[in-house]
Amino acid sequence: MINETIKSSLRKAMEQLGISPIPPEINMERPANRTHGDWSSNLALVVSKEAGRPARELAEQISEYMNANLPEGVEEVSTAGPGFINFKVSLHCLLEVLLDALEKGPDDFGRLDFGKGKKVNIEFVSANPTGPLHAGHARGACYGDAIASILSAVGFNTHREFYMNDRGLQMQIYGQSLQARKEGTEIPEGGYGGEYIIEWASLMPEGLSLQEIIEWGCTHAKQDQQETLAELGIHFDTWFSEKSMIENGGIEQVLEDLAAEGAAYEKDGATWLSSTNFGDDKDRVLVKSDGELTYLTPDIAYHRDKYERSDWLINVWGADHHGYVARMKAAMNALGNNPDDLSIQITQLVKLVRAGQEVKLSKRQGDIIELRSIIEEIGTDATRFMYLLQSVDSKQTFDLELAASRAMENPVYYVQMAHARLCSIERNAKDEGFTQINLSLSELEILTHAREIEILRCLETLPEVIELAARELAPHKIVTWTRDFANAVHGFYHDCYVIGDGVSTELTNARLNLVVASKTGLKVGLDLLGVTAPEKM
Repeated sequence: MINETIKSSLRKAMEQLGISPIPPEINMERPANRTHGDWSSNLALVVSKEAGRPARELAEQISEYMNANLPEGVEEVSTAGPGFINFKVSLHCLLEVLLDALEKGPDDFGRLDFGKGKKVNIEFVSANPTGPLHAGHARGACYGDAIASILSAVGFNTHREFYMNDRGLQMQIYGQSLQARKEGTEIPEGGYGGEYIIEWASLMPEGLSLQEIIEWGCTHAKQDQQETLAELGIHFDTWFSEKSMIENGGIEQVLEDLAAEGAAYEKDGATWLSSTNFGDDKDRVLVKSDGELTYLTPDIAYHRDKYERSDWLINVWGADHHGYVARMKAAMNALGNNPDDLSIQITQLVKLVRAGQEVKLSKRQGDIIELRSIIEEIGTDATRFMYLLQSVDSKQTFDLELAASRAMENPVYYVQMAHARLCSIERNAKDEGFTQINLSLSELEILTHAREIEILRCLETLPEVIELAARELAPHKIVTWTRDFANAVHGFYHDCYVIGDGVSTELTNARLNLVVASKTGLKVGLDLLGVTAPEKM
């Protein structure tokens, strides 16, 4: 990529000019104001103190040298502020990106291979099989699926996994709640009181024992969750059962192994994990004095199983799991696994509003807002796009009315309309007897309008944005890119006629190439988010 070419040229310039020290890493950023260029480096500011010269003076010297020895793909080097070095990418370089998009198409453009086939297990959603998925699960669902798609695009071997907590006290309470509703009696204290319990109990066969009710309820909840996720376009490679680890001895084995490693001990009739020896703030109970397992123990066994199957683990947890991070990493460390190979992403809460009023969620109290109802109200595309708008580590307010609207103020509508407009240009051109034909780079150099350059500059950044989104596990960066690119497309649509009076055949053909390349870029971005790229709106 062009930024790597610039970095190499900066190192060479420093060597030739006798400027030292040369830092091992050279920082490159996109200027906030694109009139300053396409790339910027703070190199002169970084080395100024050790070089014993003012940063501005160093920047000017480096810029002068590089203007006399322009790197391939760079049109101009300039100095700004206290010592920033700015680079303007050449039209030639931008057009090469256009040609690359045309050649590779939406299946390959922007794809990288720094993952080298490394196995990544992404566990997300993992709701208890005690009810339907609600709107609170949606952020983790959309985020986890997008992360899996992005990591696949950069060369990782990804595996989507759903962990089912299908044993323990919550399953007993769930079964008792179903039983009570079947019999027309009150649910137990702390039971599940949602309307769905009444509906599901009515579907349940007669004459089942409590254990059979629990098993039926677990199966039914899993099926309901699978159907809802399918409506979001999400499918898991594995639905992992906690109960299976009881049956295959996995939990018993992990307790034995922790004891053998000296990482577990007995105290007050309970079994403890000496997690403070491995980075946690206090030791944790594994088995209570009454012999009941804590939630931590099967989770440890589960994570060890994942370590055996994967090179890198990514967990997507809700905000209420923040305190769980240290103890899980400590447990993996105690078992001899590298805790750095476990990445835990905590999703913050999302506030849903409708008509300016917050929509409240309560899973057990009967006013649950099912995820399915959100999808029905605003559609799959809007659900996924809106939940991915912001970084998951920030709180979010989600306006359901805006998401459902067919208005340019609606972010997903705005982006999808850009793709539809590109398709309409292509259709209209075909009606006039024009189809996109591959042109040479020199034939494309006619694309010099400011709106055309804006599209090209934005398109050039897509591979870089995909890489950054993968490295930082940040799909919102791709969302931002699609919005910026859509803005460029809408500007082009209004200001640059592809066909019409005063538009030469040469320009029409060049702009058709730009249109098709733009369709490719926008579809790549939307595909990674799990959002469709419609041809008509």
